[in-house]
Amino acid sequence: MTEVIGVRFKQVGKIYYFSPNGVQMPIGEKVIVETARGIECGEVAIANREIDDEGIVKPLKTVIRIATEEDRKHIEENKAKEKKAFKLCLEKIEKHKLDMKLVDVEYTFDNNKILFYFTADGRVDFRELVKDLASVFKTRIELRQIGVRDEAKMLGGLGICGRPFCCSSFLGEFQPVSIKMAKEQGLSLNPTKISGTCGRLMCCLKYEQNAYEDLIRITPRVGAYVSTSEGKGTVTEISLLTGLVKVRLDKASDGAPMVFEREAVRVLKDARPQKEDYADAKQEKELKKLEN
Repeated sequence: MTEVIGVRFKQVGKIYYFSPNGVQMPIGEKVIVETARGIECGEVAIANREIDDEGIVKPLKTVIRIATEEDRKHIEENKAKEKKAFKLCLEKIEKHKLDMKLVDVEYTFDNNKILFYFTADGRVDFRELVKDLASVFKTRIELRQIGVRDEAKMLGGLGICGRPFCCSSFLGEFQPVSIKMAKEQGLSLNPTKISGTCGRLMCCLKYEQNAYEDLIRITPRVGAYVSTSEGKGTVTEISLLTGLVKVRLDKASDGAPMVFEREAVRVLKDARPQKEDYADAKQEKELKKLEN
């Protein structure tokens, strides 16, 4: 077992472990640590605790110090510099006529590097832009292309539910989301209904997916041949959440289907899994774009 603290460098970013070197550090404390990018200032997201050695990426680095007032002042100065760098970079992008959208600018704590985050539809030749920026700032410049989901996480905003984006409020890492989830949850396959502001499938499709998968395992498929208290028949419709199953009985093939509880239906012959059903090739292409 090793004593660690968890440090986060962005508001809702990944948490990294560091050794507190025996010092008690509460959640919210600003600390100075050494990272692969150099000296950085982060915020304690997990207070002192002991974890198994298997859960640590070695070598485990030690916290350099708790942030001082001078460190905090330096962070505020960097934020002011970032605003100026953002404005200047926009001018340089326009000057070089580059098809890219600047999203954010970040100074490392030690000012050894400035990171410019941007989005673009394809690859961008920004070599001349980097040279131009380096000649102005006299330090290392890194341009990092990010995806639209990362852009939404950085900028934040309100989702169609009226709440702040999940990615910018509490999701540390993105989870893969697929069209299959929307289909299994019985949602409309209209892209505007199942995609977020970023233009990709909503992260919240993942939240209840495990529950739906469990229900699918214990619920007869549409088309399955089943036995009920009223006789044998074929499943015509199911409701996963309510657990109700509609069955068209063999003895009343022309009548309305009868409704049974999931537990009262026994599968005699299961139906084959349904194939992906799209209105047309265009719809399939549009929906697949939401996954990438």
